[in-house]
Amino acid sequence: MHSCEGTGKNIEQAINNALLELKAAREDVDIKILSEGGFLKKAKVLVTISADAVEKYEKREKFKEELSKEETDEDFAENFMKRKIETAKETEVKVEEKAEEPKQERKIQIITDEEYVAPKKVESDEVIGKLTGEEFLQGVLSAMELQGEIEKLEDDRFVRYGLTGENLNDLIGYHGECMLALSHLMNVACKSESKKRFVLDVEHYREKRAEALTDLAKKVAGKVAKTGRYHKFEPMEASERKIIHTALQEDDRVTTLSKGEEPRRYLIVFPREYSERD
Repeated sequence: MHSCEGTGKNIEQAINNALLELKAAREDVDIKILSEGGFLKKAKVLVTISADAVEKYEKREKFKEELSKEETDEDFAENFMKRKIETAKETEVKVEEKAEEPKQERKIQIITDEEYVAPKKVESDEVIGKLTGEEFLQGVLSAMELQGEIEKLEDDRFVRYGLTGENLNDLIGYHGECMLALSHLMNVACKSESKKRFVLDVEHYREKRAEALTDLAKKVAGKVAKTGRYHKFEPMEASERKIIHTALQEDDRVTTLSKGEEPRRYLIVFPREYSERD
């Protein structure tokens, strides 16, 4: 969907409703006013993704479709265990034939779930957590037929892995969504000896994204201060919202606020006077 009609009590509300439906940023669209509204009549606009931004949104939709087909962290762990148990069932099937009853039908003995895990319950970190971060990433690169250098850095809180190489954009995805998904899977499939969380960075994307968000935040703050109108960002990760909050916390012209529920939580930049008035 590259265009959408929006309605509202005024032009601005109609535009915002259309942008929300398209899940698009205002700078990426062309706006055509169909009706300015009036007494007992709503304003109507046609909002269309601009030609220079269409490719970006098509890639986003394609990535989301692919991501929706993938397993979540919990599904990955649960299905991994199920596959282990099913494999055990197949290999542990035993056929018993009793000599004293040669004509008796053969009995198939299948190891049940309870028998398989007894006497000791198999914990997820015993089965899944045997992979190291390096092995996990090497597996991803091999599966996608990619080449890359793996760098490991550890601090007080995290074990950070950096991937560099050629043609690694598919591991980043739209706004880093694929990279974040891989980072979550690392924490499910791998185990750190120091019990720290894994953080994945591909081609220094996190640093570049932080710089881009900081520049965007300052640009938006200037626009909000000049027009007196708030700006609503599209939903983003908590770490990215924090970057914008931090970038604008010393700007006395505007104030920031996060709203909504994860994973659709978003950030709004208000004029300081507007916030204080409300």
